[in-house]
Amino acid sequence: MARIVMKFGGTSMAGIERIRNVAARVKREWEAGNQIAVVVSAMAGETDRLVGFCREASSLYDTREYDVVVSAGEQITSGLLAIALQAIGVPARSWLGWQLPIHTSSAHASARIDSIDTVALDASLANGEVAVIPGFQGVTEEGRVTTLGRGGSDTSAVAMAAAMQADRCDIYTDVDGVYTTDPRIVPRARKLKRVTYEEMLELASVGAKVLQTRSVGLAMKEGVRVQVLSSFVDADGASEPGTLIVGEEEIDDMERQLITGIAHDKNEAKITLTAVPDRPGAVASIFTPLADANINVDMIVQNIAHSAGSTDVTFTVPTAELARALDVLERQSGEIGYVKLVHDTRVSKISIVGVGMRSHAGVAATMFKTLGERGINIQAITTSEIKVSVLIEEDYTELAVRVLHTAYGLDAEDAAA
Repeated sequence: MARIVMKFGGTSMAGIERIRNVAARVKREWEAGNQIAVVVSAMAGETDRLVGFCREASSLYDTREYDVVVSAGEQITSGLLAIALQAIGVPARSWLGWQLPIHTSSAHASARIDSIDTVALDASLANGEVAVIPGFQGVTEEGRVTTLGRGGSDTSAVAMAAAMQADRCDIYTDVDGVYTTDPRIVPRARKLKRVTYEEMLELASVGAKVLQTRSVGLAMKEGVRVQVLSSFVDADGASEPGTLIVGEEEIDDMERQLITGIAHDKNEAKITLTAVPDRPGAVASIFTPLADANINVDMIVQNIAHSAGSTDVTFTVPTAELARALDVLERQSGEIGYVKLVHDTRVSKISIVGVGMRSHAGVAATMFKTLGERGINIQAITTSEIKVSVLIEEDYTELAVRVLHTAYGLDAEDAAA
């Protein structure tokens, strides 16, 4: 007997027929003798609809009441799934965040989970019941409902698995695993059997949309084994094996590759400040006010100083934060002392990720040479121990991903060209 957390996203819960399909999948695991807790998202599009209501009611809404409204989506799907399970002979009950309870911080709309009380849940599972838990929500010490921020249901599932000491956390989505890159760009992309926590964290942070970054970080911290699977199954209910997200010790040398995956992100904007005075504290005068405004800066390039005692500074921010970043910089122009402020949204970040980089030289050189041979200019570079990212023109995104995928030997031999 295993203890398993099963998490289903919005597309899996989008309507009664799909909820019945989820119930059938849960029943198979329950009939196998496993103890099951199911974490569900709201129906696809429902959270956006509820957020829209809040904004219509007031542009300056109280985030405490916002949480009451938007948490309703998951409450509805948890109740519906419990009903669907009962209808096919599976004893099930829903547990709202305040009923367990799931204790969180009081940062409404972006709360963090502090602890989960599993005493009542453990007793329910021991009696053979399936627990259905709405993701994305919890409760403060004062008894107020909170939400974890967009995409928080993945985090709920991993946190629940850690609290329950589950053997595995299965996350069902509309994709059947983690691929070496986006199969829509590279038909020869391969599904990976195993990916390390660190690699998945890097891939999620640089554009891969399979898992939310925060949930991967929590899984790594708590040692939760996560499996990514498709919730869309064939007629007999079977599905292809997914991708396991595990510790590096679970991946042997035979399975390890130099590069695990290639990600791209077009949601980057480049900002350049020209002729910034080349003096101590100049860079701090740029990035401190951006940090104070909670604007994340990614790539940073400072050019060689000009003969006139000035330098150019280039960096990237999320496209959604561009307007705010420009406003901050324009208001600080006197203190920074730049001559010109230039921005460009037609850029894309391409990243290669793999723990094999730690023990192999020349990985970055291969990337730079491959792009250079195709006439793709690199505008900025950033690295970590297992990642290299470059900024290029947006029009070259698909070409860059394809040629790098081939250069690092990631193409599947038996896939369609």
